[in-house]
Parts: sequence; C-alpha cells; structure tokens
Amino acid sequence: MATVNFKKIMIATDGSDYSGLAAEKGIGLARLSGGTVFAVCVVSNTSLSMYMDYLSSTGVSPNWELIYEGLEIQAQQAVDYVKGLGEKKGINVESIVLEGVPVDELIHYAEENGMDIIVMGTLGRTGIERLLLGSVAGNVVRYSKVPVVVVRKKHKA
Repeated sequence: MATVNFKKIMIATDGSDYSGLAAEKGIGLARLSGGTVFAVCVVSNTSLSMYMDYLSSTGVSPNWELIYEGLEIQAQQAVDYVKGLGEKKGINVESIVLEGVPVDELIHYAEENGMDIIVMGTLGRTGIERLLLGSVAGNVVRYSKVPVVVVRKKHKA
C-alpha cells in the first residue's frame, strides 16, 4: 500500500466557525504527515465592491480605506487563529493574506506554490453573499488541480 505524504498543506480560512473546523483537521493532517501548514485568507475585492456599491446607492459616503483596513485586519486575525492552533500542536504555520477573488486566489496560490492538498470548510458564507457569489469551497473543488478536502460541521441526528 502506498503512503501519501502531505508536506505542504494549505488551509483556506475566512475566520468562520467552519474554517476553524477545517483548520483543526488540516493541522491534524500536518501532525500525521510532518507537513507544514500554509494558512491562507483572501480579502475579497468582489465583496468589497458590492458592499461599496450598495452603500453608495443608499446615499452613504463610505470610507473605502477604513473598510478595506477592517477587512485586512479580519483576514490577518483568521490566519493568526490557524497559526495559534498550529503552535499549540507544534506545527509550523505560515500566514498568507491575499487580495482578489477568493476562488481564483486560493487556486492560484495552491498551484503556484506546489501545495499537496487544500483543506477548507464549507458554509462559511451564507445568505445573499452565497447566493450571488456561489460557494467558494464548491468552486475550489471544481476547478483546482490540487486535491481538496472539504470539512463540514457534523449535525446531530
């Protein structure tokens, strides 16, 4: 039987509870394989643009820089959370914050940096954003050349 070694494990996070579950699983995988985790969060310029258009349509004059700075802070907190989980388990975690369309950026980063696997949660986004943008996890699974593990929250029967 062949052994699969995952040395470069990318955990895609958005700071949601679902991505937290994925982080735990990805770090567990890194412990078993002796791999390094790359915690990646994408500041979505698509979501930002839609939100700003909405605010402008209501007559509100948004402070673009302040809102973007807030999104960057949230993204950094998301990857820092994964890094903290890794440190508790003795796993090396590199933090990466990107900007762009999440699906495109996650796939590009994984492929360009030779990731062995992508671990991500599902249902991290809900409501109108999911309806308009589709599922990030679903689209990463569809289009990534790198294998993807999607972690779902267990529902009580």
